[in-house]
Amino acid sequence: MEELVGLREGSSGNPVTLRELFSPCPRIRRGIRDGLEWLKQKLFHVSEDWHLLMTLGVLMALISYAMDFAIGRVVRAHQWLYREIGDSHLLRYLSWTVYPVALTSFSSGFSQSITPFSGGSGIPELKTILTGVVLEDYLDIKNFGAKVVGLTCTLASGSTVFLGKVGPFVHLSVMMAAYLSRVRNKAIRESENDSKQKEMLVAAAAVGVATVFAAPFSGVLFSIEVLSSHYSVWDYWRCFFAATCGALMFRLLPVFNSEQETITTLFKTSFRVDVPFDLPEIFFFVVLGAICGIVSCAYLFCQRTFLGFIRTNWFLSKLLATSKPMYSTLATLILASITYPPGVGRFLASRLSMKEHLDSLFDNNSWALITRNSSPPWPPEPDSQNLWFEWYHPRFTIFGTLAFFLVMKFWMLILATTIPMPAGYFMPVFVFGAAIGRLWGEALSLAFPEGIMAGGVTYPIIPGGYALAGAAAFSGAVTHTISTAILAFELTGQILHALPVLMAVLAANAIAQSCQASFYDGTIIVKKLPYLPWIRGRGIGSHGVIVEHFMNCTITTLAKDMPLEEVVKVVTSTDVAEYPLVESTESQILVGVVRRAQLMQALQTESPSWAPGHQQCLQDVLAGGCPMEPITLQLSPETSLHQAHKFFELMNLQSLFVTSRGRAVGFVSWVELKKAISNLTNPPAPK
Repeated sequence: MEELVGLREGSSGNPVTLRELFSPCPRIRRGIRDGLEWLKQKLFHVSEDWHLLMTLGVLMALISYAMDFAIGRVVRAHQWLYREIGDSHLLRYLSWTVYPVALTSFSSGFSQSITPFSGGSGIPELKTILTGVVLEDYLDIKNFGAKVVGLTCTLASGSTVFLGKVGPFVHLSVMMAAYLSRVRNKAIRESENDSKQKEMLVAAAAVGVATVFAAPFSGVLFSIEVLSSHYSVWDYWRCFFAATCGALMFRLLPVFNSEQETITTLFKTSFRVDVPFDLPEIFFFVVLGAICGIVSCAYLFCQRTFLGFIRTNWFLSKLLATSKPMYSTLATLILASITYPPGVGRFLASRLSMKEHLDSLFDNNSWALITRNSSPPWPPEPDSQNLWFEWYHPRFTIFGTLAFFLVMKFWMLILATTIPMPAGYFMPVFVFGAAIGRLWGEALSLAFPEGIMAGGVTYPIIPGGYALAGAAAFSGAVTHTISTAILAFELTGQILHALPVLMAVLAANAIAQSCQASFYDGTIIVKKLPYLPWIRGRGIGSHGVIVEHFMNCTITTLAKDMPLEEVVKVVTSTDVAEYPLVESTESQILVGVVRRAQLMQALQTESPSWAPGHQQCLQDVLAGGCPMEPITLQLSPETSLHQAHKFFELMNLQSLFVTSRGRAVGFVSWVELKKAISNLTNPPAPK
């Protein structure tokens, strides 16, 4: 029975039901209902995603802070165990090594048992995804928990393994963004939109960096430089909005938890404000950048070579394939044994965490001048007010410990990058660069103990400023980014060193980019991920390379007048996804493409109706309903390599057909482009 309807007395509006007519406060109830409907339309409007960006930033900030909180508790428990276990060297050694070994082996085993995509940094795979390549299940939300647990255990192992958080957290942020996009699509009952999802993924990469360092500016710029070959300005405000929300929440949480009184920088420095550097020192900063560039080339070459050796050596490759936790245990045991404080770790400042390493290296005092006439004692525990004591040894001096730290950490970092567990590799190279800058600054302070005279006034050398420049320059050279300079300013609040730090970063990048691929591109090369490399040889000769020089001329076409027997023979003898369709066998004029799956289905439907004596051709199948897709973009044999490369990058293409005056003469895919770029960078030997 239908409900009775009527009109309120004195009204001329729409009829209402009796339930609405006699319910209490009908106008308020209708207003609330209309308001909620309006809010739903606004929140889930197709073109509006600010709420998702804000949610993403806040969620990732909460997760980042919770991870740091849990890691801090575990690290303090390890320190307590090492301190209270007694004076026995055996027990102290076991407490120092077994703890990180157990954590890293669990991290490797747990994350790999859930999903094989949770290991490593994640940034090389994200670069591949953003170019249009589909990596199945890589952004699945089930990987999220495995990577969070694995990364927490990795970071809780402390300075023994010496790994960071940035790369995996970018991967976590992108996974969360992909999940929120799917939730939004289900809420508005809309099919997946690749362009909208890519916008969210680009913003998520910026959030991942911003919620680790509380640095929204460098987070956005770093994500652009590392993950994008071309950047849409439309994504700019999304990245900044989401990164700002995440960074703000990440810095507010310690205040809410009474850990800090107000929002401050992560690494506090005390450089002088009036004249932080003198004009002649700019030359020394540029030299420091050149040193960082040269060392980064050596590091990138050795890291990629060793990673390739691990994958080709039969014993190590079998160990990684069958028992990843065992490899993690062996590698961590080596690193932990070396960093044992009463042993070699005494000369590596191994009792300091990564944050304490940077706090000590950014010290504005000259250690070489302080220790020239005095010898500070090595305290039983690190002194928070004098962390630089950890770098001093009466026999090695400051220069000896810093140089030994650089030599040992060079190969220890390379070994740590091969451990199959969730880990970031940016922060270790940032600390390594700070040590290079500190060594250079200490040498200058010893060479100029009274300082450098400028304008009749003598200003002392500040080694901490060189450590800041070295951190930005070396990490920027390893990752091929300039935004590390901005990151150094946001981490320390020291904008006064903007000019020398930026010049050091530019000098380091000029050397590194001309000699070696970046850390992430090198990993892509070793893992053989489907990624289109940049054209590094941009001389005048590279512009003379055209498509005709490297296109694949072996092309299988289907003509409209081709008999069905020949069509069946072609389809069954090849396994390509789509076939170029030409007007006729004689003209070879390209008119479109036919997908193999749809053509096979049409042929199976058409085969019973083949009449004896009647010659059927492909045109009959097309007229019977087999769809043909038009070709909107094609290459010419005279198209340059640079233009073809730009087409593939901008439009995320996998292959393009080549036509000459409308005739199909070949095709170009990633394989041909990669080979052409490789021949341009490393020309083959003449025959």
